[in-house]
Amino acid sequence: MKTRIIADSTSDLMPNIKEKVEIVPLTVHFGNEEYIDGVTIDHKTFYEKLVESDVLPTTSQATPAAFDRVFEQVNADGDEAVVITISSKLSGTCQSAMIAAKEYDNIYVIDSGTGAVGGGILIEYALRLVDEGYKAKDIAEILDREKERIVIVALVDTLEYLKRGGRVSKTVAFAGTVLNIKPVLSVVDGEVSILGKARGSKQGNNLLVEQIEKAGGVDFSMPVLLGYTGLSDALLKKYVEDSRFLWEEGLKEIRYTSIGSVIGTHAGPGAVAVAFFKKQLMI
Repeated sequence: MKTRIIADSTSDLMPNIKEKVEIVPLTVHFGNEEYIDGVTIDHKTFYEKLVESDVLPTTSQATPAAFDRVFEQVNADGDEAVVITISSKLSGTCQSAMIAAKEYDNIYVIDSGTGAVGGGILIEYALRLVDEGYKAKDIAEILDREKERIVIVALVDTLEYLKRGGRVSKTVAFAGTVLNIKPVLSVVDGEVSILGKARGSKQGNNLLVEQIEKAGGVDFSMPVLLGYTGLSDALLKKYVEDSRFLWEEGLKEIRYTSIGSVIGTHAGPGAVAVAFFKKQLMI
């Protein structure tokens, strides 16, 4: 019996990791135009359209039927699976997976409580557990415990997209533009939260570093992944250079990837994100 890892398309993964995972896509809408996330629209095309469009895109959750098609195949092959979804407070996708999984006793659904690169590192850890020989039930139990240690922090380049999505007021967005304010966001208890605001990228990068240190440090024995939104990784490379002291002793390489449409819709281009497992408290 093979243990499979299934995820929705909101988790950001390195190419070598993505090929090991079965993806159930969400749907992206630009007005009347509909795209299947990661299938009929890739990240580059999404950000080109995001910048050019006057209409803020919307996303639709993956349906129970979409998950059921994958689960049926897992069952037919005599396998088992662990399903890792975006936070249930950010999307109904987790609920869809749970509805579909009710018909199966070999499918285990985990609400990651996070998204984007945060979901990506939980999936990487799940694959590590598969390689170590753990079965689906045990993997689900371990992930449900270890997901509480995931920290994701992001520096957003502009408040414009948060304003357009109704996350901040027009007044706050206008003041932020005038003052060059860049908010630092996180996913706390499954929901997007503003941790602080900085003036300019340099101060913003410092605030990112501060939040990482505030979390208690990085557990380098677990996956670490950085991400960026938009068409250019220049801002992320600048952040990596500014914060190199955080990573150089613990990582052989600093891995990063493009962040997808769900987070990108609200963050807009030019955001930088870091996801890691914080160190365990010693008792």
